[in-house]
Amino acid sequence: MSPDVDLTFPKRGRHRLRTLDSRLFRFAAARNWPAAEPVLPRLSRSANHGVLWYATAAAMAAARTPRSRRAAARGLASLAVASLTINTLGKRSVRRTRPVLDPVPLVRQLKRQPITTSFPSGHSASAAAFATGVALESPAWGAAVAPVAWSVALSRVYTGVHFPSDVLAGAALGAGAAFAVRGLVPTRAQVVPPARPRAQVPALPDGEGLVMVANTASGTANRVRALHDGLPLAEVVECEPADVRAELEKAAARAAVLGVCGGDGTVNAAVEIALRHDVPLAVLPGGTLNHFAYDLGVEGARDLTRAVRQGEGVRVDVGRYTGDGREGVFVNACSLGVYPELVRERERWSRRIGGWPAGVVGALRVLRADRHPLEAGFRGRARPLWLLFVGNGTYHRMGLAPGRRSDLADGRFDVRVVHGGRRPALRLLAAAVAGPLTRSPVHAAVQVGRLRLTGVAPGTLLAYDGEVTEVEGEVTLEKLPEALTVYRPLPGN
Repeated sequence: MSPDVDLTFPKRGRHRLRTLDSRLFRFAAARNWPAAEPVLPRLSRSANHGVLWYATAAAMAAARTPRSRRAAARGLASLAVASLTINTLGKRSVRRTRPVLDPVPLVRQLKRQPITTSFPSGHSASAAAFATGVALESPAWGAAVAPVAWSVALSRVYTGVHFPSDVLAGAALGAGAAFAVRGLVPTRAQVVPPARPRAQVPALPDGEGLVMVANTASGTANRVRALHDGLPLAEVVECEPADVRAELEKAAARAAVLGVCGGDGTVNAAVEIALRHDVPLAVLPGGTLNHFAYDLGVEGARDLTRAVRQGEGVRVDVGRYTGDGREGVFVNACSLGVYPELVRERERWSRRIGGWPAGVVGALRVLRADRHPLEAGFRGRARPLWLLFVGNGTYHRMGLAPGRRSDLADGRFDVRVVHGGRRPALRLLAAAVAGPLTRSPVHAAVQVGRLRLTGVAPGTLLAYDGEVTEVEGEVTLEKLPEALTVYRPLPGN
């Protein structure tokens, strides 16, 4: 080894950093912060075990907007990754003792002092992870959460339980965890489907010529009111479920633009009528899932109002099924097997306990029932199937989390199959975990433009956009490429 190599510099550098850290800690302890004394210690305690952030996420989810729910979920996922990293790597890698509390006024000190090592700050990591995750999905919510997260991080130095560098390192780790989560699960802004092919649709600055039919059973009053505020000359027809189809027929006969607000079944009826009358469709989400509207980029009245005012629209594919003298269209998905049974169970319970709880109850009842898999001829051979899912367009990802379609006019069906066998619940769960894998022992995926099923047993249930019918014999599913013209806000406008 050369005698000129100096190995003392890293030690000196670390010593200087620790000295600076201690000086900053003592400087903060000596400051008089009268406005912070009643707030920061309580805020610091409220963030123990992530309680503050769970409560914040619950409040955000209560706002009942898709963006707020996604932001809350992303914030909690980021927090979980940050906490896992801190507890498994961070605290065990650097065995730094907590600061000496002598310089810190007694009124600031926590009643119960932490016993773990000091570096990095877990509270700061959780605060930064949650706030960054929320901001990546919703900048508006991120701006609201950021001051609280910053105050929590500051409180850890203020109460004397961390050095400033502990807080900075924890905040950096937390922000990194949020970006890591985004890398695994892209934000909605990252996977917006391409706005193609663009369509010529009338621009209605005040909404004149738009007739919006709203299904009152979906609780659409607030959404329709918001739309009417933005488009005051639009005609709004609110009706009961039994009258929806008749009102849509009347509206399509006199409207320049047919509008619909309701769940998947209501939107499906509007699609079929808009195709027959050759009028553009404006979809305002008003149900539980709203897959079609959300994949169009329409999350509420503001998005649709902008598109209608500026005349922004695209053409999208429509799926069609035929079989046993029956025919129908779908814009989301068509399926056979256990899912149609789940839809029926969900509808049976939804009026009593609400949509999401009914879905859980329906899934439990369907999966616990004693049944045999569906038998159908698929791709040239007879196969036992627990589920055949046919999506109208290729999904960006599928798994335990809901998927998004990457293109609404790609001319393809996204076909997912769960093979028959013992224990359907385990097979369906394994297929969900497999997600985007095209092959697994229980799951297969393929993209096709047309699909033909043969040997379907009489009384087999087929679900399409939340509606259920019976089919038998031969069932054919085919694409109607770019058949429907719809309003959607275009990026960059």
